[in-house]
Amino acid sequence: MSELKSLEDRQAALAAIAGEVRECQQCPLYSGRTNAVPGAGRADADIMFIGEAPGYHEDQQGLPFVGASGKYLDQLLAQIGLSREQVFITNVVKCRPPGNRDPLPPEIDTCVPTYLKRQVEVIRPKLIATLGRFSMALFFPNTARISRIHGQPKRANGRIYYPLFHPAAVLRNPNLRPAMEEDFKRMLTLLAEIGDEDDPGDEPPPPPRQLSLF
Repeated sequence: MSELKSLEDRQAALAAIAGEVRECQQCPLYSGRTNAVPGAGRADADIMFIGEAPGYHEDQQGLPFVGASGKYLDQLLAQIGLSREQVFITNVVKCRPPGNRDPLPPEIDTCVPTYLKRQVEVIRPKLIATLGRFSMALFFPNTARISRIHGQPKRANGRIYYPLFHPAAVLRNPNLRPAMEEDFKRMLTLLAEIGDEDDPGDEPPPPPRQLSLF
C-alpha cells in the first residue's frame, strides 16, 4: 500500500478496512458480538498501540479501550503530552471473545492477516507498542516474557517494536505502575531517535513464531 501517500488516502483505506471488520463473519466470534471494534485514531500516527481483544465496554461502543483500561491508557498518554486522537489504537482480534476469555489461535490467525496487517501497512507507524502478551507474541519470540522484556525496544525495517504491560494487568497489580509509566515516557525518546529515518517498510519483520502473519 505504498501508494497511500496522503492523509486522506490513508483515512479512506482505514475506513474501508473498518467496514469489512464490522461485516466480518470469518470466525465464530462474530456470532456473539454487539459491535466489532476495528480501531480508532490517526491514520498517519507515529505510534500504534495493539492490545489483545475488545472487552464488554468496547463491544458495546465499538471503540477500543473505553473501559477502565482505556481510562488508564488515556492517563498514560496525557503524562507524555499525547491524546488518543494523536495515536492509533486497535487489538489483535476485533470482536469480543465470550466471557472475555483469551483469543484462540484460529481467531488470531484469521484476524491478524485479514485486518491488523493491513492496518499497519496503511498507517506505517514509526513505533508499534504492544499491550500485553498476545500482541507481543506477533513480534517477539514465543519464549519472551512481558515481565522480562517490557520497555526493551526492538528495531527492524526502520520501525520500533516496543513491548508494554497491558493496562488491565497494571490495574490488577499496582506494583507494575512505576515501570509502566517509565516505559511510556521512553517512547518519546525512542521516536526522537528514529527521527526522520526512511519511512518504515510496509512489512514488519517476520515473527519469530509459527504464525507467519506479518
